[in-house]
Amino acid sequence: MSDEVDTDAIAAAVYSGVSLLVRRIRQVPTEGGLTMPERQALSRLDRGGPATSSELARQAQITAQAMGTTLGALQARGLVERRQDPEDGRRVILTVTDAGRQELSDKRNARTELLSRVLTSTFTAEELERFAAVAPLLERLAQNI
Repeated sequence: MSDEVDTDAIAAAVYSGVSLLVRRIRQVPTEGGLTMPERQALSRLDRGGPATSSELARQAQITAQAMGTTLGALQARGLVERRQDPEDGRRVILTVTDAGRQELSDKRNARTELLSRVLTSTFTAEELERFAAVAPLLERLAQNI
């Protein structure tokens, strides 16, 4: 490698590869049949904690009606629950249920297993070592954006 590192080329290659990987993983169907909006809403609640429907709609940049439909489907399946806000009885706060957390965990595990199968069947031991070395760097990159 020369003394001049082309960070623009590296950034473009990383962006292209990670974007394609994420798109392909999201396209893989998994058991349970959560739609993309349902999975995103459930993930937002899981990561961000209890929230109102309007807060979730703003975060997802969708209409309150669309989010309401999504949350209604999640509630019907027992994956989220609605509770009155103890500080403001007019507001409804949504939280992820244990079943919702399990659904997210199952989805993540299914995708991790898929990646593991592809890594095992497609890449050499040397390439796997390189993946192991770059994984923490990708995480650090993501945390610093």
